[in-house]
Amino acid sequence: MNRRRFLNSTIGVAGLSWLPHLSARVESAHEAPILVAIELSGGNDGLNSVVPYADDAYYRLRPTIGIPANQLLKLDDHYGFNPGMLGLQRLWQEGQLAIVHGCGYERPSYSHFTSMAYWHTGVPHRGDEFGWMGRLADVLSPTRKDDMLINVAATQSLAVKSSVHTPVVFDDPERFQRHRWMASAAQELTGQHSTASSSPADAVEANAARAFLNAVDQSAQVSSARIRRAWKEYATPVDYGIAPMDLPKVAACIKAGLPTQLYHVSFRNNSFDTHVQQPALHRRLLSYACDGIHGFIRDLERIGEARRVLVMVYSEFGRRVPENANLGTDHGSANVMLLAGVGLNGGHYGRQPSLTELVDGDNLAHTTDFRQVYATVMQDWLNVDAQQVLHEEFETLPILRSV
Repeated sequence: MNRRRFLNSTIGVAGLSWLPHLSARVESAHEAPILVAIELSGGNDGLNSVVPYADDAYYRLRPTIGIPANQLLKLDDHYGFNPGMLGLQRLWQEGQLAIVHGCGYERPSYSHFTSMAYWHTGVPHRGDEFGWMGRLADVLSPTRKDDMLINVAATQSLAVKSSVHTPVVFDDPERFQRHRWMASAAQELTGQHSTASSSPADAVEANAARAFLNAVDQSAQVSSARIRRAWKEYATPVDYGIAPMDLPKVAACIKAGLPTQLYHVSFRNNSFDTHVQQPALHRRLLSYACDGIHGFIRDLERIGEARRVLVMVYSEFGRRVPENANLGTDHGSANVMLLAGVGLNGGHYGRQPSLTELVDGDNLAHTTDFRQVYATVMQDWLNVDAQQVLHEEFETLPILRSV
């Protein structure tokens, strides 16, 4: 790995120590559409999230963990939400939620690591050096732009890795500071330890790497100050629930006027990997997520930004259809994806996979390529040619109204 590639892939965790006061508000195209991608990491059980209670096969295959129809939050005469999803039921009732059924890809992987890489790159079975949101940012802005992507997390997701932009990665805005190892890494990688025998070509590469590092360093200073200031000035009366999934931090950045168009947040540490005693845990996790998303949409309405923000919820795979012996579910394939916001046509999209015609033994056969949802978001929300990002053409879904 050469110096430039190393720098471009590892110094996305921007941030320095104290800087002079800078205003959090920046000049930007304030009407630009925004995408917030939320990852339910670990493999959320779509069948116990959006429950096809009218299908008898659901209860035959899940005699213990299947949720009784009288406990569900009914959506219509076929589907009901898990009782923990009250927040999303409210959005559904207001026409602000779209459910896409059967999302997956051919020859699915049941490995967390592999399947997550496929969803993060949008390139199953082949992969890509850069993430789908990173490539999307490169199309939205082919030249380097501060704060184009924000990843609220302790470590950077592959989804936001870009060839042009440096993602801003932070967990706690108040501790958004530079890592000490960056200075020594900069010395080594920019050729400050080079010997007299170094070639002119090495010197040119070292200078280019140093220039890149300086640009990242400057960007980090500005971004760090903006985000700390945005968080300091942010206050809301809106109830996000008890575990709001970092969404208030996103709301703070939007309210402060950051030019960011792409945000990525997630539940961490494979929270949704519910192999054992699933029902109570899953309901609780869903309540955290759904209350947070509902609160986020309400908060955006409060600050007058709701019409320019779309939320997309995904997980790296679903769960197998039959329950296991531990009252849980094992790694599966096809799953639901959700889109939330005021600028969409709420309802069901895609086709519910059969619960009796299973594949690989106990798994749902996908009916919607997950990249159709990505393509829909790119083309109909962000006005980008999705083929430039996904390397293939995918049919979009009629979910979004004009922004």
